[in-house]
Amino acid sequence: MFDGSEETCWNSDQGTCQWVTLDFPRTVKVSELHIQFQGGFSSRLCTLEGCRAGEELVKISHLYPEDIHSMQRFQVEEMVLDKLRITFENSTDFFGRIVVYHLGVLGERL
Repeated sequence: MFDGSEETCWNSDQGTCQWVTLDFPRTVKVSELHIQFQGGFSSRLCTLEGCRAGEELVKISHLYPEDIHSMQRFQVEEMVLDKLRITFENSTDFFGRIVVYHLGVLGERL
């Protein structure tokens, strides 16, 4: 998911509301999210939550990806954080599975 290889991916278990949590080694300001699903195993709704170290997660935004295999890019409200959670809701797969080939978080290190 992070190595840039088309041969590797992250796949969830079946069921609703799968998520990925990213703990950054340094504080960051996130401004953009890049994600590439496997068509047929994407999320119709992604909820982004984030927080500073020691704080509770707060909702940043909702994203509405398409059910395609191409890279999708989303501008997000800039937020300073140490942890980012992406919750995949409403999968296009009948069993609720999600497959992600690429996940990129853009912004700056603080």
